[in-house]
Amino acid sequence: MQSYWMQMTDTGTTLALRDSPMPVPGPRQLLVRMHAAALNRGEFLLGHGLHGQPGSWKAIGSEGAGEVAAIGAEASGFQPGDRVMGRCAGAFSEYALMETAEAMAMPDGLAWEHAASIPLTFLVAYDMLVLQGRLRPGEWLLVNGVSSGVGVASLQLGKALGARVIGTSGSRDKLRALEPLGLDLALCTRQPDFAPAVMEATGQHGADLIVNTIGGSVFAENVRAMAFEGRLATVGYVDGVLHAKIDLEALHARRLTLFGVSNKLRNREQRAAAIPRFIAEVLPHFAASCECQAEWPQAAPLLHHGSSAFRSTFARRIAFPGHSVLRGSPIRLKSSLLHIPEFKSNDSELRADSEADRESPAPG
Repeated sequence: MQSYWMQMTDTGTTLALRDSPMPVPGPRQLLVRMHAAALNRGEFLLGHGLHGQPGSWKAIGSEGAGEVAAIGAEASGFQPGDRVMGRCAGAFSEYALMETAEAMAMPDGLAWEHAASIPLTFLVAYDMLVLQGRLRPGEWLLVNGVSSGVGVASLQLGKALGARVIGTSGSRDKLRALEPLGLDLALCTRQPDFAPAVMEATGQHGADLIVNTIGGSVFAENVRAMAFEGRLATVGYVDGVLHAKIDLEALHARRLTLFGVSNKLRNREQRAAAIPRFIAEVLPHFAASCECQAEWPQAAPLLHHGSSAFRSTFARRIAFPGHSVLRGSPIRLKSSLLHIPEFKSNDSELRADSEADRESPAPG
């Protein structure tokens, strides 16, 4: 089979299409014929843990969707021909292996590309907002770099949970594009200067939960923007700032909670532990969006919070530099999403254009 590999160095990024051995599923794995795959920003960051050492080659893609081609001897719950999505290594391939504990059945009507963009990003958002962040209806959620992949997912999931969402971004165009998703307050900034605006907007209450996708450069400002018993999630450090001062007085007096979100050191069981709840609590929103597609072709609201269920709408795709999102749907299409109907042997090597990332190192 063929698969895409990537080499990262200090000066550039190279993609190469290679002939690779057909993977063989382990006892509790699925062999999936990939129809679509997604590439995440962390795979482009040296030292982030997703790529490896500078100069090394890595089979790329960390999530995708496809059709089950074969199952392992001890695998259960799936059969050949099933449409599945999930996190998996080397997803930019004709075939990839997916742990049965990580695999999720695709909701009916969901396109391959949409399904491929859900597992990693929305599971990260679910970890931050629900499992660790304990976000409740009516609370204030602040998302640094709200136009990033995790940022958009956090915005959409936050609104589904009934929260009020504040987002920062350095692009006014991106912030305007996110307004239909329910962004309550847009702060156009890349600097650590947003705490006063957050405090003013919340009536001096502060943010109950903060998602930091940027890194150490905004850490202290986030602490200044936190509410009593607020929670701060750190999910990335694209600014390259790995150290920041902690205001111990604020941490102590305001009973703050600081936590990180990463799968780097987790084992298989730990990574898969949240999948059943995610399937039960989040996937129904995607299924509802598919059902509403024909009825609401140009609708703007994403999710309406109701007493017994969420009613979602589905609308046209909006594209802006660095990301694509579906307005009115809890689905984000990554800019580097790759649809894989077939591979061509003459596409042996490609150079990735990373000029935009070098000009704008932080998401948003």
